[in-house]
Amino acid sequence: MKNNCFFCDYKSVAAQKLSKDELDRLSPNCLTVKFKRGDSIIRQGTYSTNVAYLKTGIAKIHIDGPYHIQVVRIVKPKNYLGLPTTFGDKINQYSVTAIEECEVCFIDISTFRTMLHSNPEFSNQIIVELCKGELESYQKCVNRTQKQIRGKLADVLLDFADNIFLSDVFTVNITQEDIGNLVDASRESVSRVMGEFVKDGLISMSGKQITILDRKMLSSASKNG
Repeated sequence: MKNNCFFCDYKSVAAQKLSKDELDRLSPNCLTVKFKRGDSIIRQGTYSTNVAYLKTGIAKIHIDGPYHIQVVRIVKPKNYLGLPTTFGDKINQYSVTAIEECEVCFIDISTFRTMLHSNPEFSNQIIVELCKGELESYQKCVNRTQKQIRGKLADVLLDFADNIFLSDVFTVNITQEDIGNLVDASRESVSRVMGEFVKDGLISMSGKQITILDRKMLSSASKNG
């Protein structure tokens, strides 16, 4: 599906820094593709010729490690998916998979780089987004290595509610094994602690739908984890 970037309702903060003329030049070099749940958006090890931008839906970033696939991040809409590859290696160093129906805008990498050179406000905002992503990765790394499973799982649930789904009631279309990968724990440990959270009245579960019932206690579990 071709784009008219000027009228797009899903423009990134960076793209909002572009002039109408720049957006008009960008439009013919963009293509929006729809993905179903489970579809591969970016595949690790493939050559990158586009910048991928998540317009709608939720996706997971994962890496094929030496022993198993590691889920490293859940991504919400209005986020670029391939910036590290754009500025660094031309080979995708991770995979991105849709965990619900997604719309992704693929931007020609040469056009994207031209915008970076020609518009300082655009390039500055891209740098800001890269820095924020790196700092977030550092914090999550610290939490993974220094917190117990209860604290790490509480972190993930609060992150889902506050940053991904923007609601205390949400449906998690990833497996408990994927959640275990996010917190460096086994599927069995995730299942056990989720059961404890239900028993203690912190959350309720119905299938894959999770409701946060006691945010104060869940935040306490996160802080003291």
